Amino acid sequence: MKALLLENIHPAAVEYLEGRGYDVELRAGSLSEDELVAALSGVSLLGIRSNTTVTDRVLAEASELVAVGCFCIGTNQVDLVAAAERGIAVFNAPYSNTRSVVELVIAEIISLARRLPEKTQRMHDGVWDKSAKGSHEVRGRTLGIVGYGNIGTQLSTVAEALGMNVVFYDTADRPAHGTARRLRTLKELLAVADVVSLHVDGRPGNAGFFGPAEFAAMKPRALFINASRGMVVDYTPLRDHLLSGHIAGAAVDVFPAEPKAQGDAFDSPLRGLDNVILTPHIGGSTQEAQEEIGWFVAEKLARFALEGSTALSVNLPDVLPGTYEPGHRIGFLHHNVAGVLAELNAAFAEAGDNVVGQHLSTRDRLGYVVTDASEPLSAEAVAALRGSEHCVWVRTW
Repeated sequence: MKALLLENIHPAAVEYLEGRGYDVELRAGSLSEDELVAALSGVSLLGIRSNTTVTDRVLAEASELVAVGCFCIGTNQVDLVAAAERGIAVFNAPYSNTRSVVELVIAEIISLARRLPEKTQRMHDGVWDKSAKGSHEVRGRTLGIVGYGNIGTQLSTVAEALGMNVVFYDTADRPAHGTARRLRTLKELLAVADVVSLHVDGRPGNAGFFGPAEFAAMKPRALFINASRGMVVDYTPLRDHLLSGHIAGAAVDVFPAEPKAQGDAFDSPLRGLDNVILTPHIGGSTQEAQEEIGWFVAEKLARFALEGSTALSVNLPDVLPGTYEPGHRIGFLHHNVAGVLAELNAAFAEAGDNVVGQHLSTRDRLGYVVTDASEPLSAEAVAALRGSEHCVWVRTW
């Protein structure tokens, strides 16, 4: 069994997968489509971060691939529909780096409010510039959070602990934490927020979400932070508003196009501005977060491949079977049509095999059932299931 991990995934993932019997190849950088196709020969588990794109072609040519692990929050770098159609499970780490991102955003809010980037650069240039001009406490200021999910809600809690007032906007129905107030429209939030922090996901509909009109609607001398996705923001009008003084400062951790490897050249319209903090997509790049992500995603990959669990998969039906007993489990991924479960159980009945546990879930056009039996199902019965017109795959463990 072979696993390929790209983009400097934490050694915790290597340790876990090797402990489950995998031969693990760890690479430092990302791969192009052609390179990935070549590298996946004989690989059953693939681990990536945000810079590797797993296309339909990659999935079609990776004949032995059973699962992809995104060792990060986002999964938009994977063709999830194509993966589901082929029965390839995709997992991510939706919670593991939440605290790290929140701490970075808090640090950026305070740094921008106190004009620390400008002050430290002046000191490095040999200039003593001791002044309170443009420097403020964050206590009593209003933080506007756009996107009130896992990160947005924890940011809300920590910001309140610093004495900030919190308002938020989200298209989903999210309960407010602490004394945070939900606003009905983005326009309302932009009008009152002293700091605007984006925490939206990378779905295609969010591309260009924040552009010229939104920057123009921001409160004068407000701060802007994006630690979510680069593609949601048009940074050219942000530069214009920073230069005009309408926006007092910005911190950006994500970009529409990001370098593929360590040391590669980077460019942005925001370079060179002394009231802008630019960081290389490091919101979740702490040792604590990366170790947790490494263990979390590796465990999900191995449990799917070796035990049939799809718990927290982002593209297959979510099934968390009970205690695993080797040799007595069968997984059946099938098209979501009526009568398939009856077909499966008929195979057990004809074999005289007693079902002791069964877990079923459906998602979109797929259904997935994991069955534990008192005896291993016969090879003939397994072959009959594989021959079903509704079968995507059958696996035994």
